[in-house]
Amino acid sequence: MNHSDTKDAPPGALQRKGSLLRTFKAVAWSLIGLRKGSEYQADLERINPLHIIVVGLVAIFALVAFLVAVVNWVV
Repeated sequence: MNHSDTKDAPPGALQRKGSLLRTFKAVAWSLIGLRKGSEYQADLERINPLHIIVVGLVAIFALVAFLVAVVNWVV
């Protein structure tokens, strides 16, 4: 898309460009439950929803694996 195409495109049609690190940070803060409203709005504009789903699933899987490892180590 060049600059003239972005003016004519609907708001949802613009491609979001967010870094993988920003996606990891957004998911981590979401799992903790602490998030600034301004950061949330910035993430809505920049991060691809598909990336959030993938990173969220990986993070939850890693958390469960970590908890299982800790329980096995303690027992």
